[in-house]
Amino acid sequence: MDGSVAQTMLCGTCAAPGTFALEPRPLPQTAPEGWVLVDIDAVGLCGTDFHIFEGKHPFLAYPRVIGHELSGHVAQTAAGWPKGRPVVINPYLSCGTCIACRKGKPNCCTDIAVLGVHRDGGMCARIAVPAGNLYDATGLPEGAAVLTEFLAIGAHAVRRAAPQRGDAVLVTGAGPIGLGTALFARARGAKVHLRDASAARLQAAAGFGFADLHGVEDLLPPDGFDVVFDATGNARAIQAGFAHVAHGGTYCLVSVVKDDITFSDPEFHKREMTLMGSRNATDEDFAAVMQALRDGTVDAARLISETLPLADLPARFPALVANREALIKVVVKIGGQA
Repeated sequence: MDGSVAQTMLCGTCAAPGTFALEPRPLPQTAPEGWVLVDIDAVGLCGTDFHIFEGKHPFLAYPRVIGHELSGHVAQTAAGWPKGRPVVINPYLSCGTCIACRKGKPNCCTDIAVLGVHRDGGMCARIAVPAGNLYDATGLPEGAAVLTEFLAIGAHAVRRAAPQRGDAVLVTGAGPIGLGTALFARARGAKVHLRDASAARLQAAAGFGFADLHGVEDLLPPDGFDVVFDATGNARAIQAGFAHVAHGGTYCLVSVVKDDITFSDPEFHKREMTLMGSRNATDEDFAAVMQALRDGTVDAARLISETLPLADLPARFPALVANREALIKVVVKIGGQA
C-alpha cells in the first residue's frame, strides 16, 4: 500500500436499531501513553450485542462499533507488552478515582466506559486499550481466549453470591451467561438446577452434564434454593424469582433490564433474603476463568456454536439475533485491514 494513503479497517457498526454494517475507519497507528495497540483476532457475540441491534440496551447511544468479548495480539511493543503477545482484553474502562474504584470495584465505576457499549468496541482489525486492561493469554487452548470475558460475568456473580459446597442453586436463564454462571457454581461444589423456557437451551446445558433442568412450568423444591441467579434479561422472570429463594437465601441479579422491578416486601423480609446485583467482572474473575480454561474445568470448544468471518456478519446478524436460543457462542474472526 502507498505510504501516503491512510490504512483503513472495517468496523462492525450498529448505526441504529436494526441496522448493522461494516464501516471503514482509519487503522490506528499510535496509542496514548500507557495504552497498547492490539490487533484483534476474534470477537464473541453476546446478548448485549443482540440487545444493541434490537434497541433494547439501557446504556447505549448510536451509532456504535460493537464488540466487547475480545482476544488478539499486541500490535506494537508498548507499556511493557511485547509485540505479538497473545492477550485477552478487559473491556471495562474505569476512572480509577471514584468511590467504587477506590474500593477495588472498577467493574461498577461511576464513570465506567465499556468497549462496544459506552464507547466504540473491538469489532475491527485494531483497537487501543489501557495496558492494565490486558491479560496474557499464553497457554490458553486454541480459540479459548475470546470466551474469557463472557465467562467472567458468571464467575463474578458466583464469587459475589458465594454458594457453598452442597448448596442448592438455581440459575434462571440457560443462555451463555447463565450457563457460565452454572459452570462456576458447580465448580464450587453447589448442586445446580437450571431453568429456562427454551428446550433448546436446556438441551445445550445437558451437554455440559447438567441434569437438574426445568421448564417454566416445572415444580421446584418447596423449601427454595440457597442461592438463585437470574440471567434471563426478562423483568417478569426476575420478579418471579423472588419466590424461589429459600429463607435465609440470596438472590443475585446478573442480567440487566430497562424495566422497574417490584416484589412483595413481606415475602422479602420474612425470608431475610439477601438481594444483590452483579455487574461485569474484575481482574480476579478474569484470572479464575483463564485458569479454568487452561486446566479444562471449562471445555472451551464445546461452548462455540459457530465461527464466521467478519465479512459475513452483516448478512447473518438478523438471523443470529432471531435464532439466539439455538446458540451458545458465536465467534467472529477478524480478517485484518480492509
